Amino acid sequence: MSADGQTRLTPGAGTDWTIDQAWARYTPAEHQVWVTLYERQSALLTDRACDPFLRGLEALDLHRAGIPDFARVNAELNRLTGWSVVAVPGLVPDVVFFDHLANRRFPAGRFIRKANELDYLEEPDIFHDVFGHVPMLTDPEFADYMAAYGRGGLRAMQRGQLHQLARLYWYTVEFGLLQTPAGVRIYGAGIVSSRTETIFALDDPSPNRLGFDLERIMRTPYRIDDFQQVYFVAPSLGALLEATLRDFGPIYDRLARAADIPIAALEPTDRVITLGSQAYARARAPAAQ
Repeated sequence: MSADGQTRLTPGAGTDWTIDQAWARYTPAEHQVWVTLYERQSALLTDRACDPFLRGLEALDLHRAGIPDFARVNAELNRLTGWSVVAVPGLVPDVVFFDHLANRRFPAGRFIRKANELDYLEEPDIFHDVFGHVPMLTDPEFADYMAAYGRGGLRAMQRGQLHQLARLYWYTVEFGLLQTPAGVRIYGAGIVSSRTETIFALDDPSPNRLGFDLERIMRTPYRIDDFQQVYFVAPSLGALLEATLRDFGPIYDRLARAADIPIAALEPTDRVITLGSQAYARARAPAAQ
């Protein structure tokens, strides 16, 4: 939950932008929104989400009493992988976001959407942040990947190439797919927290689904206001981690000389898992790229 250029500290927040979750202040109606979303998504994800996500849901028992209390969640999460969830007032500056990740803290908004906004919300809420992101942080390899990404974000800012690293976050942490023995499964938070994208990401014939390629991803722009027209499928969480445990300097040097690849385009070197029809994008033209 980063916001490039945001510099004014929210009143009441600490210097690291954290705030008290104030769990006792949630209303019964707000807890019911969480329960409704949780029950709907957990049922849909049974044979669509990857096993590490499903194991994380069970390990953290996020359904116990409506909106989770971060203090309770953190006791188990810290035991498993050394991570914790911290409440923030909303989008935070990039440097704050990356520092939290690098130190194994996941910043999460504390507000929850209204009952009439179950299917779409412009700004990530606690359901997206906690239901979508936190279960994967119980997996040791993914937990290490997120910390490595945080460290990489601080370096990318120094080089002025953060926009390219942000694409890696988008196509993995938010909208990543995983190859498993049972087939392609979901691990990205932007998918697992959305009923419609959960269905679209795996079932719709429109998007391309391509094998994970670090530099290819970092050359691919993305849209934040519609379904994705390309998804990248990681061969394993271990491979995802390994791809980030390297010096990105030479990569950034190459990317500085390389053109972006249009979202729906195919490259000769792409490993095509599913060739999309792009029917959805054409139907949305001219808005679609």
